[in-house]
Amino acid sequence: MSVWLTLCGVTLVIAYLLGSIPTGYIAVKLLKGIDIREVGSGSTGATNVLRTLGKGPGAFVLVVDCLKGVLAIALVYLLFGYVESQHLVPLTVNLALWQPWIVTLAGLAAVLGHSKSIFLGFTGGKSVATSLGILLAMNWQVGLATVGVFALVVAISRIVSLSSICGAISVSIFMLVLHQPLPYVLFAVTAGLYVILRHRSNIQRLVAGTEPKLGQKLTIETEQPTKSAS
Repeated sequence: MSVWLTLCGVTLVIAYLLGSIPTGYIAVKLLKGIDIREVGSGSTGATNVLRTLGKGPGAFVLVVDCLKGVLAIALVYLLFGYVESQHLVPLTVNLALWQPWIVTLAGLAAVLGHSKSIFLGFTGGKSVATSLGILLAMNWQVGLATVGVFALVVAISRIVSLSSICGAISVSIFMLVLHQPLPYVLFAVTAGLYVILRHRSNIQRLVAGTEPKLGQKLTIETEQPTKSAS
């Protein structure tokens, strides 16, 4: 049993480290030689990369950040497959009951890693793309439905932050409608609230009517980026 718990702990640490990989920071540093935390919104996410480097690098960062979430969850599935095949837990332990909880914890660890990267002094992005990857790995229907909400709102408003917030709100509804396990619902609520919290400066600009649309630049005069990359 101690081996099983140790493996779970190691898996959660790896999930956090996967989330912590600073894709946007690395891309901008390599292609433009600057610290993305010092331009635009200060976030290391795909939207700020899009504004800084353009569509290609922005799309690349989006995909890689999404894959980080997928890999974090895939790691848990691999863990449970290994534990079951090697009979590392007593027969009295219900692995099917445990798996959704460990998946949820790994997802939250990856989300935290993306926004509080250990490689960037605990700064980072707003965890939208990584959360999407986690959702797709948890339940692809929920993930695609959330993408649908994001795409619809961005098509109408042309505002990425508003679309991300709407997606964060809708994911809990989709989890309930599709009768997902309680741990997944808790992940949707917790991660959704966290993503919204990470967008608090965007919400202030939305209220003020100064939030930029796609294709517009977020100037330093609009938002002074800080190391917290809010």
